[in-house]
Amino acid sequence: MPLKAFRGPKVWLWRWRRNPLKRRADVVEAWVVLGACLLTVLAGVLAGLAAAGSVRDGLARERAAWRPAVARVVAQVPGSPSHSSQASSGDRIWGKVRWTVPDGSAHTGQVRVEPGSKPGTPVTVWTDPQGHLVSRPTTASEAAFRATLIGLLVGVSAAAVPFVGGLAVRGRLERRRMEAWDTEWSRLGPQWGRMV
Repeated sequence: MPLKAFRGPKVWLWRWRRNPLKRRADVVEAWVVLGACLLTVLAGVLAGLAAAGSVRDGLARERAAWRPAVARVVAQVPGSPSHSSQASSGDRIWGKVRWTVPDGSAHTGQVRVEPGSKPGTPVTVWTDPQGHLVSRPTTASEAAFRATLIGLLVGVSAAAVPFVGGLAVRGRLERRRMEAWDTEWSRLGPQWGRMV
């Protein structure tokens, strides 16, 4: 509180106004603060938009390329069959399955299936264009959420660089200003004390 009273009322753009007491360091600090603010906003927005667009495009390519295929269980899966029509992913266990891709080649792999599945039981798997197993692609709404979240995180991270850089330069200018004040005070302080 006392510091605010000492500094007086806040005047906007005071560093650009004409003032005989304005020092060169005040002008430099004003431009550093303005530049850091502009770079912070610009870097954050551009990096965030680029990251979000890249994630959104990558997930859209996955949705377009990855296709479901019907696989068949190869061997008896241990466990007792569940009585519900859909078992949760926590109730499923790993089992070996075989599927055929559109070019006619057969592939095998491990996927989570219902316990007690018999050989030949159909299971839906997702494959890439080469026929390799992949996870289920994200839906459009999941992709939008993920792209927005990653865009925000990248934007904030990118904006932090010029912001911290501006704070560091401003802190260095403040230290130099205080050193100049100390030098002046050590020169003029003793003279001022004799006047009292």
